Amino acid sequence: MNRTEFIFATAIILFVAFSLGWFASWLMHRLTRVTQTEMDELEKMAHELHEAEETRDQALQYIEKREAELTSQLSQVNAELRAAMDGLRDARHETEQMRDYIERMNANSA
Repeated sequence: MNRTEFIFATAIILFVAFSLGWFASWLMHRLTRVTQTEMDELEKMAHELHEAEETRDQALQYIEKREAELTSQLSQVNAELRAAMDGLRDARHETEQMRDYIERMNANSA
């Protein structure tokens, strides 16, 4: 094989390698290409995700608001319970005093 044949053989091998590489690249691009319907579907999914996040944020705000309201109501109920318990304690004490007074009055009159 002389020098010219070697150059042509090398050129043909390089051309075939280039052609195979280009074909493989084209094939990969063709197989992995994103179609318009897929893009539309991705956009729809992104929009639905955005709406779901907004709904979640609104739900969290509602929960926080409701929790604050319930905490406030619980505090009020606890305060009312303490007041009622204090009133009951005072009424029991007063009842005991009245019983003692009545017993002393009955003992003195007998």
